[in-house]
Amino acid sequence: MATQFFPSSEPPIGSQVETAAPQVTLRNYFAHPFDSAIAAARTCYSPRLIGPEEITDKQRVNIGSATYYGGHHTVFQHAHFEFGLENISRQFVWSFLHAHPFYNSEQQSQRYVRLDRPQAYVPAESANFGPHERAIYERAVARAWDSYRELTHVLQPAARGILADIWHVSPMSHPKRVQKVDRQAEKRAIEVARYVLPVAAFTTMVHTLSGIVLHRLWRMHAASDTPSEAHQVIGGMVARVREVDPQFFDRFDNAPMDEPPEWHQPKRDGEAFAREFDAKLAGLTSSLVDYPPHAIPVMADAYRAVMGLTVAECPDAEAVDRMLNPVRNPYRRETLDIGVHAPMMRALQHANFTFAKKISHTADSQDQRHRMVPGSRPLLTLADTRSPDYIAPLLIRDNPRALEIYARAMEDAWTAKNELLDRGVPLEFALYLLPNAKAIRLLETGSLLHLLHKWTMRTCFNAQEEIYQASIEEVEQVRSVLPELARYIGPPCHLRAGISTPICTEGSHFCGVKVWLDFPNIQRRI
Repeated sequence: MATQFFPSSEPPIGSQVETAAPQVTLRNYFAHPFDSAIAAARTCYSPRLIGPEEITDKQRVNIGSATYYGGHHTVFQHAHFEFGLENISRQFVWSFLHAHPFYNSEQQSQRYVRLDRPQAYVPAESANFGPHERAIYERAVARAWDSYRELTHVLQPAARGILADIWHVSPMSHPKRVQKVDRQAEKRAIEVARYVLPVAAFTTMVHTLSGIVLHRLWRMHAASDTPSEAHQVIGGMVARVREVDPQFFDRFDNAPMDEPPEWHQPKRDGEAFAREFDAKLAGLTSSLVDYPPHAIPVMADAYRAVMGLTVAECPDAEAVDRMLNPVRNPYRRETLDIGVHAPMMRALQHANFTFAKKISHTADSQDQRHRMVPGSRPLLTLADTRSPDYIAPLLIRDNPRALEIYARAMEDAWTAKNELLDRGVPLEFALYLLPNAKAIRLLETGSLLHLLHKWTMRTCFNAQEEIYQASIEEVEQVRSVLPELARYIGPPCHLRAGISTPICTEGSHFCGVKVWLDFPNIQRRI
């Protein structure tokens, strides 16, 4: 969970940008990572369990080389390393650190943590990024923070008005109830105002991964929009592991890949790509582009295969109802995501759905955490646009003053980015000035099993606005093509009402709206 911090004072407008080198701390690790890997490999061919203390140097050389260079990498997956990462950009996290499924992160939330000081990644000075370019860069970052503070101030009264109406707050209400609404209004204002912050903004996280994933990240760190920052951070992670067990890396020649094939492309017109993609969306946030027309009989066959049933004993409709109906299937009411461990639920993995979607950089940073619903996300260095290309949240669209500030902030960000490009600054560095609002276009595919988990979490009113909208649209499109499936899809309260208590699983974070009474025909106001 993110720490919530609401200081009482703010720095002056136009504050100096604070920057620092990435800080990488190895918080937890296996005692003997390399020898444990070799012992695991030996155990495969031994009548007993082999311990790391039994490993000889000859085995380190022979078995280590045979497994690593032969591609038998599972032995290096046992060791995990828990890192503390500070002073890293959100652009790096989105473009590289979270762009694969094999990790775990707990990251500082911009939705709930007010960022009072402009703290951001600033590229090191070089031939293409001198003092003049750095000044342009830092002014743009400082202006973005000014807009963030201004938007927070403008949006808070509007957010409070909506929340006070939802929670029925009046002058006669209990002070604690009033305080709760005031605090929630500030959070909502911060959540929306963050859209103007640059993707260069610093974040902090606890990040855990296996040894083989760290090897892969070091090999592939140039395959992202942030190769320089990735080299710093991943290099720091490798260095911390070398300090506790040098042989985990030093026994192998794992040189970084200098020129991934993605970079062998000429510069393209990103605006042409954006226009074509948006035309296919036809006004939707997320558009269903592919689905299995025989999903029902295939999943029913899979269910019958698990349960040993014939079609006569369990027709297709009955099989689907047994899997999806929360009255009949207690797995659907679990808050612990246990679908892949439940034999009957694994039948839902045979139906896959693909969506084309357009959401902001900040929303997609959260959306990509649904790692079992992977997406093909753009390399922004290959899809850059000269003109502003962004998403505007509802609270801003409904507030003329906020919309004015927002549009100005977007124009400022793109103007500064383009000025740097015109001065010869590499796209890698100029793109850090893009705002969280930057539109991201991607394709995303998931099995029904993993989409069910995502849709359950993200059709809740507490979900981020854009992901909620995308999920609602996705469920409706599935309903239109396979109505048998959509009947039992919705937020936890919709699935649990009349069956389990509590109805809402959010506890003190209950949204204040009895969504379960008429889902999906219910208005989300904020």
